[in-house]
Amino acid sequence: MRSKRTRTRKALPSTYTPAPGHRFNVGDRVVIKRAFPPGHRRTPCYIRGKEGVIERICGAFPNPEELAYGFDGEPAKVLYRVRFNQKHVWPDYQGPARDLIEMEIFEHWLAPASGRAQTAGPTQSG
Repeated sequence: MRSKRTRTRKALPSTYTPAPGHRFNVGDRVVIKRAFPPGHRRTPCYIRGKEGVIERICGAFPNPEELAYGFDGEPAKVLYRVRFNQKHVWPDYQGPARDLIEMEIFEHWLAPASGRAQTAGPTQSG
């Protein structure tokens, strides 16, 4: 019998929970909306306006921005993992150019990217 370290890993699905009607697919280029609404928001200010690549569709979940105020968070929103080049997010970053940031962001914060930008590393669909 193989040890745990040498066992072949089974690929993870690109969607953890159902996400019917999702707007974006793995590999799509997106930009985070540059909006600053009042109140509790789950999308950090430093990532707004930045461009990335959909790495994974995580599923559809209640909206935490509404849950924070005691609402039920419905309808559920699709959550994506988005990959960004570290240097694109922090221009003064001195580390390797291949360094990435991955962040989970709800669909209502995403828009299709226009034009071409640098690739944010390889996507992993599984």
